[in-house]
Amino acid sequence: MLLSFNYLSGSPGPSGFGSKSTAEHVTASLPPSFTAIITGATSGIGAETARILAKRGARLILPSRNIKAAEETKARIESECSDSEIIVMSLDLSSLSSVRTFVSQFESLNLPLNLLINNAGKFSHEHAITEDGIEMTFATNYLGHFLLTKLLVNKMVETAKVTGVEGRIVNVSSSIHGWFSGDILKYLGQISRNKSRNYDATRAYALSKLANVLHTHELARRFKQMGANVTVNCVHPGIVRTRLTRDREGFITDLVFFMASKLLKTIPQAAATTCYVATNPRLRHVTGKYFVDCNESSPSKLAGSPSEAARLWSASEIMVNANSKLLFDPNNALE
Repeated sequence: MLLSFNYLSGSPGPSGFGSKSTAEHVTASLPPSFTAIITGATSGIGAETARILAKRGARLILPSRNIKAAEETKARIESECSDSEIIVMSLDLSSLSSVRTFVSQFESLNLPLNLLINNAGKFSHEHAITEDGIEMTFATNYLGHFLLTKLLVNKMVETAKVTGVEGRIVNVSSSIHGWFSGDILKYLGQISRNKSRNYDATRAYALSKLANVLHTHELARRFKQMGANVTVNCVHPGIVRTRLTRDREGFITDLVFFMASKLLKTIPQAAATTCYVATNPRLRHVTGKYFVDCNESSPSKLAGSPSEAARLWSASEIMVNANSKLLFDPNNALE
């Protein structure tokens, strides 16, 4: 009850911010040559996050499957921040080969990397399998980001060591992660069949967002073990209408969002938690945490399981292996 009241009233939490805070309110200027990669920055929360970080002095890398949309985002930001440096690059998170190509091209730029925001998200209403044999929502929301992060970690650790500026990774999850229960890998195996009778779009989305939280916990543990000056945290941005609903535009969708409008955040409010966790100096050395409304919160019991995090990590390492089809077949191996 108290949490609901605080959300509706916008009462600030221990951080001094709350559900009504905006991305502009929670950020301050960034160090010189600060470089950030933001996935899913062509619209909605990602675009607002990119705009605010550019205003705070960040050099932005905007990877996108839709280059035209990314260029339009770049133009909008540059019209407001004329001195911003923004680089648009091609990336399809549902394709592991595309992720590898993007990282190779980014490394050729010889730029530092201070911040990685894994923001892109997809809600596949229709069942689909990627070229790598993985269910589309899971592949886009989690597995592509897992590989992207894995391939960029060394650059982030090196940048933090050379500059003395803490590197940060932010995984954008959702409170919907708590809707998933059961065996993670078994369900992934079931929905990664070409003809799945077990596919439930909402459950598949919840699974992908649960995976984001588990990834955060295990990566934080590994960073601590390494002694790396890089943190990783995950966030629930709040409920807001974005292009995530693009597959179901129409009267019913419009009506539902109109009726729920008092409970929805604006996009600047929804981007606040991501920007807070990405930049606020109060969170120095804070890692492996889950944030809601710019304050630390508790994820679901399953999301907090170290054994599940380690189990998912091991399976993910196999899935992103170039020879994964020889090592790991979710259609058969996860019954």
